[in-house]
Amino acid sequence: MTTSTQVQLVSRPSGWPTAEDFRTVSVDLPDLADGEVRVQNEFTSVDPYMRGRMNDAKSYTPPYALGETMTGGAVGRVVASRSADLPEGTLVVHGLGWRDVAQAPAAQFRPVAEVPGHPNSVHLGILGMTGLTAYVGLTEIAHLREGETVFVSGAAGAVGTAVGQIARLLGAGRVVGSAGSADKVGLLTSRYGYDAAANYKDAPIREQLPALVPDGVDVFFDNVGGDHLEAAIDVFNPHGRAALCGAISGYNATQRPAGPDNLWHLVSKKLTLRGFIVGDHPQVAAEFRERMTGWFAQGDVVYDETVVDGIGNSVDAFLDMMRGANTGKMVVRV
Repeated sequence: MTTSTQVQLVSRPSGWPTAEDFRTVSVDLPDLADGEVRVQNEFTSVDPYMRGRMNDAKSYTPPYALGETMTGGAVGRVVASRSADLPEGTLVVHGLGWRDVAQAPAAQFRPVAEVPGHPNSVHLGILGMTGLTAYVGLTEIAHLREGETVFVSGAAGAVGTAVGQIARLLGAGRVVGSAGSADKVGLLTSRYGYDAAANYKDAPIREQLPALVPDGVDVFFDNVGGDHLEAAIDVFNPHGRAALCGAISGYNATQRPAGPDNLWHLVSKKLTLRGFIVGDHPQVAAEFRERMTGWFAQGDVVYDETVVDGIGNSVDAFLDMMRGANTGKMVVRV
């Protein structure tokens, strides 16, 4: 009998999640049925959107069910197969994270190639959904044009570090970002292609941003919401566009936050603010993979990971990521 260690949600968090909202269980897996595969996960992903799925609220994806194993991105290797499409030894990405062993029909897994010299977790980050999110936001949503100025909130996170580099490769004239520590600000400008960055903990970002963008902002890629969105609206140039990817500043709020006090600029500056979910843009995936594979092979793109060991530490990894303890992609090494 094969067992799988899995993390389940047992209560809906109010405000910040705690360890008591989760449990780790051992699940006996049945024999493989025809067309199924069993995968030993190597890395699983923890991401901000998962906080929203812990609430019992209507959204773009169903909430996690209480008492059932959560899901999320993962990469692993087929260790048993009853599918000719995915023989044993195949490296795959899939959505059955928060567990060490996954078992499901082969159609739920996508084969990927190993990248020499890099951990397989790269398929969860810059070469995977993280990189695709950045690319979709800049191209499909914000329609970045050559020479424009880009502002990125949460710039030292997984998506933010990808956005800065991709914006530069797409011809942005100036790229600025925000992060939560002096070390992260330094990384943005020395490693990730940012021209300037601000530590939003030093002073309100609304006060700091104008000095970083003396000629205004054309594109805002938002991972934070709240005060960062308000600050961007202040400095937008006419016809500015915002790709709203996330609003992590409010994910654990227990009271409804106040809205931006400058929304009238949406009219006066003729702005476009558009939220997006990367899964709604599957037609971009092939183009992204082709371009990112080339950039990656040429050394035009770099990445960092924050790695936590052990599936039993997944909750700690998730909470650390929500608090901003990661640089780049946060992954759990199974």
